[in-house]
Amino acid sequence: MSKAFTRETDEEPVEPLSSATPLGDTRNYITSAGYARLRDELLQLMDVERPKIVETVHWAAKNGDRSENGDYLYGKKRLREIDRRIRFLTSRMEAAEIVNAAIHAGNQQIFFGATVHYVDDQGAEAVVTIKGIDEVDTRHGEISWISPVARALLKARVGDEVQLATPSGTRYLEILDVTYPDSEQ
Repeated sequence: MSKAFTRETDEEPVEPLSSATPLGDTRNYITSAGYARLRDELLQLMDVERPKIVETVHWAAKNGDRSENGDYLYGKKRLREIDRRIRFLTSRMEAAEIVNAAIHAGNQQIFFGATVHYVDDQGAEAVVTIKGIDEVDTRHGEISWISPVARALLKARVGDEVQLATPSGTRYLEILDVTYPDSEQ
């Protein structure tokens, strides 16, 4: 059938849980601070942004012709975006498993929440913190627990050398130091 005769809808596709989540793995490890950020965003959307947009759409709908009413059309589109984000955040929070990394303080083995200082086989040093997929900020040296680097580091200890498979070949990482937060904020 020709594309010209298909019905277009205003509905947009629902976001998947996460494109970074491995298939069949429903664990969503997260720190308490990361969970709090998700909760704050959800509350901001539900309590502040959505009511404002609903009020705007209601006002615009009373103005008559909706087909050429920019406030109405934009408002409806923004409501769909907000509702989709609310569904996404809700599902991520329901699947979340809050991990207190502070229980490993003083431990020399790498687990979720660890800050790891390592050097690669080319002499380049790096410091990374292993966090949940919903809270990673790579600008601050944070990596997801499912990233290749984190998977190579997990369960290793200070002084161990781990292999990291990369497109350009295998690299070796030597773990210099492992630290954990003193307490979860």
